[in-house]
Order: sequence, then C-alpha cells, then structure tokens
Amino acid sequence: MQPTFVSHPDRNGIEVVDPVESARFALYTGTPVDPTPADPDAFYFPVDHAVGVEARRIEIPKLGNVFVRRRDGSLVADNTDRTDLALPVDDYLLELTTAPMKLYLAVESRLAFEHTDDAVVVSFDAPSTVRVGARSFHDRPAGTVTVTDDPTDVLRAMSLFGSALKTTSPERAFPTHRGHPPLVERGDAFEVPDGLARPDTGIELVVPPEYEYVYPAAPLAYYLGAAVVPGDSPRIVADGFEYPLAEYEDAVHRVLRQTFFLDCLTRTEGHYEVDLHERRQVEPHLDLDFAALYDASPAERLVAYLGVPYATVADYVPEWNLTTHVMPRPEHVGVLPFVADDLALVRCPPSPTEASVEPTLDAQAEFLRTDPAEFTRSTDDTDVIEADLDDVFQPTAVDTVEHAWVGDGYPLGANKTTPDARRRRLQRDNSDSTDISVHVVCNDEQMRDEDVVADHYGDRDMLSFDVDVHYDCSVAELRDLLETPANFLHYIGHVDDEGIHCADGHLDAGTLESVGVEAFLLNACRSYEQGEALVDAGSFGGVVTLSDVANCIATKLGRPLARLLNYGFSLRVALAIARDQVLTGFRYGTIGDGGLTLVQNESGLVVYTKVRRLESDKFELQPIAYPTGKYGLGSMMTLTYYESDVQYISSGALDEVVLDRSEFEEFLDDGVFPVEVDGELRWSDALTPSDV
Repeated sequence: MQPTFVSHPDRNGIEVVDPVESARFALYTGTPVDPTPADPDAFYFPVDHAVGVEARRIEIPKLGNVFVRRRDGSLVADNTDRTDLALPVDDYLLELTTAPMKLYLAVESRLAFEHTDDAVVVSFDAPSTVRVGARSFHDRPAGTVTVTDDPTDVLRAMSLFGSALKTTSPERAFPTHRGHPPLVERGDAFEVPDGLARPDTGIELVVPPEYEYVYPAAPLAYYLGAAVVPGDSPRIVADGFEYPLAEYEDAVHRVLRQTFFLDCLTRTEGHYEVDLHERRQVEPHLDLDFAALYDASPAERLVAYLGVPYATVADYVPEWNLTTHVMPRPEHVGVLPFVADDLALVRCPPSPTEASVEPTLDAQAEFLRTDPAEFTRSTDDTDVIEADLDDVFQPTAVDTVEHAWVGDGYPLGANKTTPDARRRRLQRDNSDSTDISVHVVCNDEQMRDEDVVADHYGDRDMLSFDVDVHYDCSVAELRDLLETPANFLHYIGHVDDEGIHCADGHLDAGTLESVGVEAFLLNACRSYEQGEALVDAGSFGGVVTLSDVANCIATKLGRPLARLLNYGFSLRVALAIARDQVLTGFRYGTIGDGGLTLVQNESGLVVYTKVRRLESDKFELQPIAYPTGKYGLGSMMTLTYYESDVQYISSGALDEVVLDRSEFEEFLDDGVFPVEVDGELRWSDALTPSDV
C-alpha cells in the first residue's frame, strides 16, 4: 500500500496517510485544494506516490528541518537555525524532516520562510503548482534465501545482506538508505532468488564456520556490504589490508560502531552539509580528510577508519540502541536479517542449554517476595509464585539502551523475541482502516481505577483513534476481540494457570487458532505464558508479567505505559521507562517484537528528557533520544530550544542543556511529552518550573 493524499477534512490543505504504518501528516494551504495525480519519477529522490496542488503558501506543522535543494539534489539552504529567509526564483525541491513518512515539495517560485511557535510557513510569490511526493518508511525484504544447517551456507546468505543497501556511500548511515536484508529460512538446499546481488565493496569478512562466530557477524556484514567467507582466524580484509578480530564479539561490535560513527561524520560532505555536533567534538582529535573520504571507495574508507584507534572515538560514539543475545542454534537463523536491520550488537550466550538460562538466586528471592496481604492480579490473593522459576532468569547485563533475547526461558529486563514475531511486522497492512484501534478490557471491578488509561490512548492531533472500553467480557467476547484485527489490546484483570479470567470462566490463549490484535498489554499476574501463546497465534508482541504483581503496582505501571505508547515509544522502551517508576517493575517484560510502535511520534523521533533545577532560575535538561523503526540509528535531530542550527545523531543521551526560567517555560509549552523530575515520570502539560 502506498501513501495516499486527500483534502484535509477540517482545514484547508491536504492530509498524507501511510496506511501500512498507521501514520498521518497534514500540510495546510490557507485555501481549499484538490489534489491531482503527479509523476513520482519527476522527483530527484525516490517517492512512492505524488500529487499536485495549487497554493500560495504551505504551512508545515511542527518545527522540523526543511532542506531546500535544486532539482539535481544540490543543497541551497536549510532552516535549521529557525531564521526566516527568502530565496530567488528557481526550481526547488524541499525535503521535510518532520513527517512520519518522507515528504518532498517541488515548486518553481520565489520562496519565503517564516517560523511561528509551532510551524514553518513557506510562501510563494504567486499561486503556484506544488507537487508533493511521499515515500513510506516501511521497507520489505527483496526475497528469501534458503540455507541448510551448515554454517557455511549461512555465511553465503549473509554475504547477500548488503544487497539491501541503497548506497555504499557514507549516506548508508541514514536509516532510509538501508533497505531490509533478505529473509533467511532453513531448507534442504542453498537457494537464492533471482536479482539478489552483493554490492562490489572490495571488503571481505572472514569468519570461522561455527554458529557462535556466524551470528555476531551478521550486522557488520550487512553494513559493510561484505563478502563473508569461512576461515580459521576471524578478520577483515580490504584493499590489501587485514584487520584481525581478536576478542571476537567485542571486536566486531567496535568495528560496527566505529565505521557507522565515522560514516555519520563523513556524510556531512555530501547531500546533508549540516553542522553536526559529533563532528565538532571529535574532529580535532582525528587526522582524517572527510572530503576525500566521502569520494573514496568503501574499502578505502574502511581502511582509513580502522587506522583510527577506537579509544580516540569511543567517548563520542552515540549510545548504541540494541544488544540481542541469540542462542547459537540452527533454528534461530531466521532472526539474522532482523538483527542486521537493527544494527544490533549480537552476542551468543556461552552455554545455551545450561547456566545461561538458570535463574539467579537474587531473581528467585525477589520473585518470592510477594506480600500475602497485598491484593494481587492473581485469582488467589494468597498465592505465592508457583510459576516454573527455572524458566525465568537474569541475562548478562548489556551496555546498550535496549536488550533482546532469542532462545529459551523468560529473561528479566530483556525482550524475548523470535524470528516469526519479527517477520510479522513486515506483513503489517492496515489498508482497511487508517484509524488506530485500541481495546481496553477491564475484567475486575476492583481494578477499574486503571481503566482511565483509555483517556491516554488517542490524545494526538494528527492521528485518528478508535478506543473502546469493555467491562466484564465473557470468554466468547474476549476471544472475538483478540481474533478481530486491531492495533492494541490493554487487558486489566487476572491470569492464572487456566488462562485469562473472564466473567464466565477462563480463556486459554493457547486455544486460539489466530490472533488479529497486533500488540497487547496483559496487566495481570504471571501473564507471560498467555502472552507467548498470543504471539504464537499471530500477535506481533506485547507486555507481560513474569510473576505476581500487586494491584496498586499494576495500576501505577499501566497508566504511564499507555501514555508512553501513545506518545510513540516502542513496546520495550515504553516498558523500560514505566518500569523505573515502580520498585518491582522488573517483573514486567516484553515478548515478541518489542521494537514495535503502536503509533508514530508526531515529530518522528522520541525523546525522554531528565530535568533538574540548578538554582532558582536555572534548569538542566538531559535529553535522551530513542531510535524507532522509522527513525533508526543514524537519524539526525535538533534541539529547538538550544543551538537549533546544530544537528545531533539521535541515539542515547545528548548534551546537557541549561535553560533559564523563561526558556524552560517555552520548552514545556512546546507540546505534550514525558519529562523526568527527581526520578519521577511527569508530563509537560502538567509541569511548571515551580514543580522542579
């Protein structure tokens, strides 16, 4: 399904709808317009669909960056410093960065840029034909490679991952320039679909043909567009240069991080000549000619990059988004294209059947610390945990923002995922409806305090929500809700060994042949097995509990989780933030595709800001950026309230910013978003400087 364009239902302008990603964006024109089809091939950058409108002005909601180019793609100007500007008559291509899809405006006219508190207005010298092109961020693999259980076959398949790169220039550091690698499945013989070919990068990755070596190499092989060949000693070979990968997993991760980071710096010599904060910081410590590197071959660039000691750049490399532990077994080979697409740091547990899935003593002690006097979401309030503790374990800690697990057991603090769950997101198609459909089910009268979460779903300007609240569902009613297509189901009630509690009995999710609900929260005791059954039956993923939870804790976590999901955080990031608000939040986990987002954030990127008062009129802000499926690693962002002409690589903690009282008030007035004060999650619309 391609993005569509319609006249805006409420204001003069057009609405752009991406039905696959359930995303919307508006462009306001001041006068009525009637979109007519235009040629998508007339745009310098690729677009899926295009229309033309007659307008004197275009108002772009949200203060995003606009890159002004000539029709050949060369950069003329941008508005990153939020300064009004005027440009003479020319044939212009405007690239918008605010929308939840890639948007371009093509117009021949004079241009005048004006900035309001919450929009960018582009005016023309007369009514002009403006062609609007859109490209969905949704990207599907080009095919499926079949492999046997011989690790050498898997290496051959990984050699084809680079076929999905849309460029081997430093622009591959942009997520929109990295397509999804081909899928991998097991079979009786090695087979490759027609049309898949690795780019000629001149880079070779030598990997011992053993699964514990093969799996960690997948993201690096993809990003480098490397040929992956078997060999006794792991190393990189490029342009007559060899780079040994001693301390294998750590070395692979360092090369990926360093190559990606230096690509981000080098790409500022190309189509996006921005003032990049990270380049400002690290360039004085480097002896690199970025202009020359931009035009160099992939192999030449890699050799130059690896000539820089990692210690020189280590403190400047953005905080990495995801570590994925994968048990090195043949049945997990299907996850490789997804960890590659994530640019995850892949680690293989040393003993996938023994120590790595044994619960720690601390974990057991915490799990058994359930106060019998508390009202819990178990159907028996006096039960202590009877779950199989051998299934719950504490995985090795990681130094990334997020953590996923592929293998046995239920990991505390990590997202348990599977190749099948990840594959489902590629098949996501909401073409029958452009609304976000949410069901809130409350099956216990004593828990109705939590049903206010329904108010948090749908509090968004540019999205259309359909939120229904259901009380005391029967088994048949809940079964119907789960089997009918919907975006999210938030269950409030009880779960026990018989299944999900309903008004007239229990629904065992294991009896469902199919599930139409994309994602879910089962806010009930020990819901992980029921959640796993929902994923097995077709749901993409959800949030579950790994033990009994007190009702007050479940409510305290459920409310902010709903609002964070509505803001645009992924399942696992929303849970990580909400989990920090309660002492026993570790009892919650994500299952299935934890990187799934319920909705697209209005500005694309999601940011969580920690705030503390320095003195009476000084406030320190620590913004933390979280990549999402559409704005992945390599996206850029500006801090509109501080040095707005400077771009940041949007991953992890950014620079701390100090604002005075009036600047801080302006910051709080710039929308509705999460803010942390003294460890407590707050929201900007209910916060004043006096509250900090």
